[in-house]
Amino acid sequence: MKSTLALTRSFERPIRLLLVNQLTINIGFYMLMPYLAGHLSTTLALPTALVGLILGVRNLSQQGLFLLGGTLADRLGCKPLIVAGCALRTVAFALLGVADSLPVLLVASGLVGLAGALFNPAVRTYLAAEAGPRKVEAFAAFNAFYQLGILIGPLIGLVLDAMAFSVVCLTSAAMFAVLTVAQVRALPARAPSRPDDERRRPGVLQDWRAVLTNRSFLLFSLAMTGSYVLGFQVYLGLPLEIRRVSSSELGVTGVFVVSAVLTVVLQARLTAWAQARWRPPQAIARGLALMGLSFVPVAVSTLWLQGPVPPDSVAWAFTLAPALTTAALLSVATMIIYPFEMTTIAVFGGDHAVGTFYGLYSTLAGIGIATGNLLTGWTLDVGARLGLPALSWLALTVIGLACATAVAALDRTAGLPQPAQAVTA
Repeated sequence: MKSTLALTRSFERPIRLLLVNQLTINIGFYMLMPYLAGHLSTTLALPTALVGLILGVRNLSQQGLFLLGGTLADRLGCKPLIVAGCALRTVAFALLGVADSLPVLLVASGLVGLAGALFNPAVRTYLAAEAGPRKVEAFAAFNAFYQLGILIGPLIGLVLDAMAFSVVCLTSAAMFAVLTVAQVRALPARAPSRPDDERRRPGVLQDWRAVLTNRSFLLFSLAMTGSYVLGFQVYLGLPLEIRRVSSSELGVTGVFVVSAVLTVVLQARLTAWAQARWRPPQAIARGLALMGLSFVPVAVSTLWLQGPVPPDSVAWAFTLAPALTTAALLSVATMIIYPFEMTTIAVFGGDHAVGTFYGLYSTLAGIGIATGNLLTGWTLDVGARLGLPALSWLALTVIGLACATAVAALDRTAGLPQPAQAVTA
């Protein structure tokens, strides 16, 4: 923790503000979203299909509009997009707290997603620009604050949800309202980077065409999609496995606690260690390989963990060890990958299109997660039906190793830019 704090203090005020902003954004988001499905299905008694529709609208609006949000950040500057996104979240979460009809719930959910599409690429673009040659370190600190918000948010939400879900929503809306005002007053305005001759700047469609035809970037994005599929298993595969072997939610909570605490404590040190030894593509490839191998403990454990162990059993704690080990290894792998991954995207974006590259990258990652979840669910079902519970975990291991191989191959063929290079869109 001391190392993370020391790293944070080493940056100038704009970066420190961005880190605190992201911490607050995640606290406000994660104190509400984990409990939204329960509110919709229980308090409002909506059918499961409509619950899925409302949650899906949020994801679709966010993932589908990332490219637009990133482009607007490049064109208008990052601060207006960050402020607008936080203001929209204020309205959206307030609506969720009072809405009891489907049209209003759909509008509120769509606004939640649109807000994320506006400020997520803008925050990363602003951070990359302010960090200069210290991008890797800045994104390491960013990831630590990001994970801390994920840890704190649900705990606050759990307490408030015991009162009423509307209390959760209105508290989160109030946080975003305060954050909006604070950013208007305290976050320095950063003008968008412009070419020397503005008339020579390509139009939006030309920017999009340049990104969509950047073969190296698209191949890198495709390879990195696997990391998001693997990382998402802390929300999908690991909770299902923990419930299978322990019939308990306590272990599911443990997965998130382990991931967040390790990131906050180790991120700065691990990034410094990796930066001293590897170039960015090497760090990313090794992190992807570790991501894949992270699933070996839980795959092996399926050989003897065949059914739920009662929580009052002495052996109960040991049944959680494989899944928690996998969660810990996934966290370490993500810590290795994330700062170098974000830095690589910023270098792809060059001087004028960083937000556009971040936006498309996030959209492609979202598509990959949706596709990967379908395939993961399918392999879990097939494995259970065939009596091969390790099938899905072994498939995930193969995905991680394949993605690592792909990134290493791109590195060998000089397909990935190095941080010292300037690659324009």
